[in-house]
Amino acid sequence: MSKYLFQANYVGEGIKGLMHEGGSKRREAVAQALVSVGGSLDSFYYAFGETDVLGVFDLPDQASAAALSLMVNSSGAVSLRLTPLMTPEDLDEAAKKTPSYRPPGQ
Repeated sequence: MSKYLFQANYVGEGIKGLMHEGGSKRREAVAQALVSVGGSLDSFYYAFGETDVLGVFDLPDQASAAALSLMVNSSGAVSLRLTPLMTPEDLDEAAKKTPSYRPPGQ
């Protein structure tokens, strides 16, 4: 399983739906959506300012993450951003690799 940071903002009818259903019902809806693609919810928080809701969830693969993102964003009620998260051990593995790269103009 891979962890993803999610950041979302309610837009248009999504704000009205949130006000009608309340925060815990929306958290339940997110958890159910994750289960439908083989994932699970780690944390879920509301905020105010630039981001309305954020948290962390687990998904089995990138295709599941993309499917979830496409479905949520296509609703027009929520704008969702996903960020893949890496463990310190993932970064250790990355640091051991030596990619071949030529910078532009060199």
